[in-house]
Amino acid sequence: MTLAGVGIGWRPELAGFAARRDGLGFAEVVAESIHDGQPLPDGLEALLARGVPVVPHGVRLSLGSAEAPDPGRVAHLARLAERLAAPLVSEHVAFVRGGGLEAGHLLPVPRTREALGVLAGNVRLAQAELPVPLALEHVAALLEWPAPELDEAAFLTELLERTGAWLLLDVANLYANARNHGGDPPAFLDALPLERVAYVHVAGGVERDGLYHDTHAHPTPPAVLDLVAEVCARFTGGPPGVMLERDDAYPPEAELAAELDAIAAATRAGVTRR
Repeated sequence: MTLAGVGIGWRPELAGFAARRDGLGFAEVVAESIHDGQPLPDGLEALLARGVPVVPHGVRLSLGSAEAPDPGRVAHLARLAERLAAPLVSEHVAFVRGGGLEAGHLLPVPRTREALGVLAGNVRLAQAELPVPLALEHVAALLEWPAPELDEAAFLTELLERTGAWLLLDVANLYANARNHGGDPPAFLDALPLERVAYVHVAGGVERDGLYHDTHAHPTPPAVLDLVAEVCARFTGGPPGVMLERDDAYPPEAELAAELDAIAAATRAGVTRR
């Protein structure tokens, strides 16, 4: 289940732009922003009427928690997938709560085999209740847990093998983690089962006090666009769908359109290189 084209993260502030954007490949909406029993926002209804696929993107399942996913949250994600006739849903390889406390942030899972077993079990519990496939996104983290037993690519690969889930590859997160913790992004891509990539996230960020922050509020840096090309160069079939995330400091429409065009150009450059 691989999406295609250049997409955008749907936000109310971007509804008009998305409605006017010709050739939009797909859109993604934060699942927790849509409430049961209320009409879908007009902008989403318009995209669906045009035949644009819309993917619910969860941020609160906390699949990496020691506790099992909250059944109500899983049920909401499942109902939303059906309302949107979504081809798949996505969530994060992260936890946001533990011991009854809410972190308010996507926290990284320790890369140990014990944590992997808990995470895989929680993913399978969620999958059993979802009507469509689930894609899992690796997160950007300012801090890492000590004494990892697996590197991130190996951790993700084994998670996908154990669960049959798809991968939501976030090249902005990959870039941020490489900047902050070291690592070789092309080698990371080479170590992943790219045939399991459902789609790709792209976003901007900024460096503050020696750390790179994945803000979703700044233009996509050239190095992240280069990673889009690296990904697409590794695909033997058509390139995956690539999607821009923008959550704040929304630019004028001309700038946003230029950013989507740059993502499309990076995708074509990767295909040409292949």
